[in-house]
Amino acid sequence: MMPADDARAAILHVARALDAAGLVPNKSGNVSCRTPAGMLITPSGVPYRQLEPAALVEIGERAPPTEGGAGGPRPSSEWRMHAAIYARRPDAGAIVHTHSPRATALACTGRGLPPFHYMIALAGGAVRCMPYETFGSEALAAAAVRGLWRRRAVLLANHGVVAVGPTPARAMAVAVEVENLAGQYLDLLAAGLEPARLADAELDVVTGKFADYGRLDP
Repeated sequence: MMPADDARAAILHVARALDAAGLVPNKSGNVSCRTPAGMLITPSGVPYRQLEPAALVEIGERAPPTEGGAGGPRPSSEWRMHAAIYARRPDAGAIVHTHSPRATALACTGRGLPPFHYMIALAGGAVRCMPYETFGSEALAAAAVRGLWRRRAVLLANHGVVAVGPTPARAMAVAVEVENLAGQYLDLLAAGLEPARLADAELDVVTGKFADYGRLDP
């Protein structure tokens, strides 16, 4: 768990990197990090290129945010989803939510990512696509939690992607790989092809190899 000052720097770095990569178009998406007091999350409606550490919103473990009381920044509308994931996933130190173009396009079909390439092991296996729920709602938060069961990423239908990791940078790495795999999968579908799928036993082998190289959590 990161100290608050380190978490602010890490969130800012990842938010700007996601923006530069075009994975959070038009101020979409959000980034958070678990802290000793609860979590820090990106504010609502602030372009990431203009984001400053002081604008990040702190939310306690049991208290809802103040919604920008006294003129302060409001937390991301998805703070409930982040809070629900942290409550159910003690291994999650950070969360990245994007509307990255290719993964979001796939999510809009209601299809998840099958295990057609070994790099899907970075997400813990096949990436589920959960049914649509209104943004910012408790129903969406619950769907994200269900979709992340034994996984590090989930697609949200007609919405986007959620990825978790021990740090903001590691969560971003998962989100970036999901975007890459979604693009490959959409290209195959556009060509009228359905890729072969890796067996569960092979995915277990690959996941073990990634762990040995420090690319996944033990």
